[in-house]
Amino acid sequence: MGRKIVSIGEFMLEMSGGEADQYRLGYAGDTLNTAWYMRASLGKEWDVDYLSALGDDIYSARMRAFLETHQIGTSHIQTIKNKRPGLYLIHQADGDRHFTYWRENSAAKQLADNSAKLAAALGNCELAYFSGITLAILSRPARENLIFALGKARGAGTRVAFDPNIRPVLWPDSNTIREAIIAASPVIDIVLPTFDDDAEIFGDADPRATISRYQGLGIAEVAVKNGAETALIAQGDNLVEVPALAATAVDATGAGDSFNGAYLAARLAGQSIETSAQVAHRTAAKVIGHPGALVDPALLN
Repeated sequence: MGRKIVSIGEFMLEMSGGEADQYRLGYAGDTLNTAWYMRASLGKEWDVDYLSALGDDIYSARMRAFLETHQIGTSHIQTIKNKRPGLYLIHQADGDRHFTYWRENSAAKQLADNSAKLAAALGNCELAYFSGITLAILSRPARENLIFALGKARGAGTRVAFDPNIRPVLWPDSNTIREAIIAASPVIDIVLPTFDDDAEIFGDADPRATISRYQGLGIAEVAVKNGAETALIAQGDNLVEVPALAATAVDATGAGDSFNGAYLAARLAGQSIETSAQVAHRTAAKVIGHPGALVDPALLN
């Protein structure tokens, strides 16, 4: 048994491509993408597990097998009878990617219903990671279960990392988004927001304002991603600017998730916030040069 990381969220079927209405089936999801890049960045002494829920159908079975093939643990993925994985389709329009989702029957909505299973999954865990999408798909009681379980784990020594990953379409309104993020803040050690997303909901004037707001909520370490612009990273009073790398974008899917995975892996390895952000930018620059959210780890070296 190695040192343990648990990433928490929804693992989905992905249909991409779309040329002449021909699509490729793949698997992705924001917290799964981040787990993928943590797995790619860390040595074999680390166990990277995924906490989610899938159905009892053939595609759920294939998704489990996919994770196991790539050394991502599945023992904390529940099986929910008569449920299915969520699915999304990527299409190109007006020079950008657009997403259409089918997740009404997604098993992952029940990933935090069982408090005992949450506690078991997070036991002896060095890092737990979740996102705003994780929160968005859960009922209010399930969100409360998850936050409570993360708080208990944090009290036992687990570091908790969070990407707000704000997707307004998943929420009833902006107030609910703000309330959910603020409610989760007391259990978070590291937050990795994307400036544009947070600015839209919280009205931040610039990345420094994003840092100030999260630090005001008690989160000491804040890594603000800003697309192709400079990332701003703070740990207490230590504030560093880390420029992004020039890169040709083939597919930006998973860029922020890969940044998160590489950043967190570097921090777990004892690197400074500045070095960790530099490593994260290098990984993201390589990821956007390849199609799809999950790039072969051999291509990242």
